[in-house]
Amino acid sequence: MAKKILMLVGDYVEDYEVMVPFQALQAVGHQVHAVCPKKKAGEKVRTAVHDFEGDQTYSEKRGHDFALNATFDDVKAQDYDALCIPGGRAPEYLRLDARVLDVVRHFAQAQKPIAAICHGAQLLAAAGVVKGRLVSAYPACAPEVRAAGGEYAEVAIDQAAVDKNLVTAPAWPAHPEWISKFLSVLGTKITT
Repeated sequence: MAKKILMLVGDYVEDYEVMVPFQALQAVGHQVHAVCPKKKAGEKVRTAVHDFEGDQTYSEKRGHDFALNATFDDVKAQDYDALCIPGGRAPEYLRLDARVLDVVRHFAQAQKPIAAICHGAQLLAAAGVVKGRLVSAYPACAPEVRAAGGEYAEVAIDQAAVDKNLVTAPAWPAHPEWISKFLSVLGTKITT
């Protein structure tokens, strides 16, 4: 059965981490509404490509523009079955928006499926929903996960962690594992 999924994005969201799940979740029949505070359906957010090139941290390059297909101000969290939070730089400032944090809390308190990748854990930590939970994220976010009372899951860059309704991963190389586990938590059955 198709689910209605809310995706929280902002300028300089990670290119792959927004594009790939947005398209993959739709490809298997789910409805995905990508929203950004202070922007409307049809407007765009800029993306950034984070790459792993042997430096001490990821490199960053300008990505594609990503078109929003819903308006944040119209969102009623109770109308959605699940939440998806891509990473990049967007979570660092989206966590300053009280309504964004309320939306994240709704999904956590209702025990609806939540998928967060990379810096998406910053929103989870700021919303206060990781206490006692196993959470993966980009390794630089581990101190935030721990400070918020979560247990940081040290998994390989291409792996994901599941804790009941919460599916998390360190970065876009984990997409196959992360999306597969999110689909499982959603109850999605794919047959060939």
